[in-house]
Amino acid sequence: MRPYALLALAIVSEVTGTTALKLSDGFSELFPSLVVVVGYVSSFYLLGLVLEELPIGPVYATWAALGIVATALIGVVLFDDPLDVVGVVGMTLIVAGVVLLTVVSDTYSPAH
Repeated sequence: MRPYALLALAIVSEVTGTTALKLSDGFSELFPSLVVVVGYVSSFYLLGLVLEELPIGPVYATWAALGIVATALIGVVLFDDPLDVVGVVGMTLIVAGVVLLTVVSDTYSPAH
């Protein structure tokens, strides 16, 4: 369970850093800029720890996919970013791809 908890923290750190990147106004705002650096450094550190125990393919796919979806949804809620049906379908396909890779595929699925 430990690597999955670390992966979740890595995703939260990356999403926090990316959200702060928007708030940093091109790195002209000090506090959000510091959050960007801490968020990304923390995320990559935690991702490195996860990769000591789990294979890179599904780990990176999960990290990237959940980061994309979470960041897009934060953009909609906090920054009034547009999101249409095609965007929702695209994000659904991203998540479906990760599920196929990590759950269904014989390559990485723990069930196979």
